[in-house]
Amino acid sequence: MKKTFSFSHPKKQRPRVVEAIKYELKKYIKRERNKKRPEEVDFWDFDCRYGADEASCGVIHVSEINKVISEADAEGLDSFFLEVLSKPGVRTKKPEEEKEEKNFPD
Repeated sequence: MKKTFSFSHPKKQRPRVVEAIKYELKKYIKRERNKKRPEEVDFWDFDCRYGADEASCGVIHVSEINKVISEADAEGLDSFFLEVLSKPGVRTKKPEEEKEEKNFPD
């Protein structure tokens, strides 16, 4: 999904538009995660970019989407660009050194 979202709507108040944008993105991510995965893929991962416009986008994590939308609302932006693209993800095992460090003493 590559989309420029606008906070202005002729009949809705700005807080309701913000909630509608967040809900639309949540619904899109859920729909993408429920798609059938190839056999070698463990989960669907997402590449996300956010910015005031498409030219000034920076990379963000999927968990930061709601935070950046709230920040855009607080800054008073009229619109923002958000790109969320799904990609296959494969789980990796942690190295043995990291596992041993997390053991708690008795």
